[in-house]
Amino acid sequence: MIELRRAKRMTVRTAARIGGALPPRGPQRSLLLSSFVNRVGNGLFNTASVLYFTRVVHLSAAQVGLGLTIAGLVGLFAGIPAGDLADRRGPRGVMQLTLAVQALTMTAFVFVHAWAAFTLIASLDLLAGSANNAARGALIARVGGDRPAAFRARLRTFVNVGVVCGTLGAAFAVQIDSRAAYTALILANAASYVGCGLLLLRVPDYQALPRPRRVSRWAALADRPFAAFALLDGAMGLQYPVASLLLPVWIAAHTHAPRWTVAAVYAVNSGVCALLQLRIGSAVETPREGGRALRHAGLLFLVSCPLMALTADVPPWAAVLLLLVGITLHSVGEVWQSSAGFALGFGLAPEHAQGQYQGLVGLGFDTCQALAPAILTTLCLGLGQLGWLLLGVFFAVLGLLGPPLAAWAARTRPDALGVPVG
Repeated sequence: MIELRRAKRMTVRTAARIGGALPPRGPQRSLLLSSFVNRVGNGLFNTASVLYFTRVVHLSAAQVGLGLTIAGLVGLFAGIPAGDLADRRGPRGVMQLTLAVQALTMTAFVFVHAWAAFTLIASLDLLAGSANNAARGALIARVGGDRPAAFRARLRTFVNVGVVCGTLGAAFAVQIDSRAAYTALILANAASYVGCGLLLLRVPDYQALPRPRRVSRWAALADRPFAAFALLDGAMGLQYPVASLLLPVWIAAHTHAPRWTVAAVYAVNSGVCALLQLRIGSAVETPREGGRALRHAGLLFLVSCPLMALTADVPPWAAVLLLLVGITLHSVGEVWQSSAGFALGFGLAPEHAQGQYQGLVGLGFDTCQALAPAILTTLCLGLGQLGWLLLGVFFAVLGLLGPPLAAWAARTRPDALGVPVG
């Protein structure tokens, strides 16, 4: 509880510091507040969802894992078609439809009593979630105006704070550990989808942009440079579960660090990302800058991963120090990598097909996230310190591919390399 109070104080200070970063009244502020409300609800649910399904619904951990894997694979198929629909019909309406579906699926989890029902509802939820992300990308591109990457960085800052706020709220329900407490979290997340959709009514209902003549409807699938970026971005996205999935297990099983270090690592990761996302993201707006940002991220991961490896077989104080330094560097690399993704993802996509292109980015990211637990646990927990070193080299190589990938894409988009996104 002491560490929980410390994390809460850090979140309050971080929120106060970035509060001045709110954009003026208008579509940007409305979309930001809408996303914040949604992510608070996600933080409430995601933190305690496994405990609910295992302790209240009485599914085994293996059943929950299998159901979520199936649901994740099903969800992969929604992004590109939903993004194309957002391009043709307008992103706001598609996004509101997916939010309504997610509110219903989340409420349905309260009535789940069997694995088959759990898997079916989770599949519908992740289908809607994947579609929502694609439509949301198209809406961000329209709301962001001439600087969608900079707006996306601002948005992600508040999203991080929202997730942390939800996580802290969920901690109290986990402490109570009752059906009523977990049900309250689920219904609060369902309500967050409703609130998100209502706040979107304050965002303009942007109409579709005309598709140029002789441009294929499914242009994203034929765009080889962008497909390569989507694959690279998804592979670099393996760094996200390092802090949330890999480090907690590594700390508990391979280091002498005290258990509260897990909470400290999470708090530092969230705080650094929230504090630096806007500053770094606002400086990475063109595809050329995005390519360089990927290189920066890869080199930071090349340093942070060996530091994680060194935490094994050292005294507790040394393990804590190395973990804090390592996660700080890793978090800065995360900000560079996400900023690069925004600049390249928006900057290389044509304006009339942002939804379809963001759907392709989501496909690459979600596929790699589905594979992440198996890859990271096999590599780092199976090979130990050698696995951490190989992971750092892997990220560094991917980062070094950033600048040439941006240059390759620029040869097919002569005006895209050095001008701001949009």
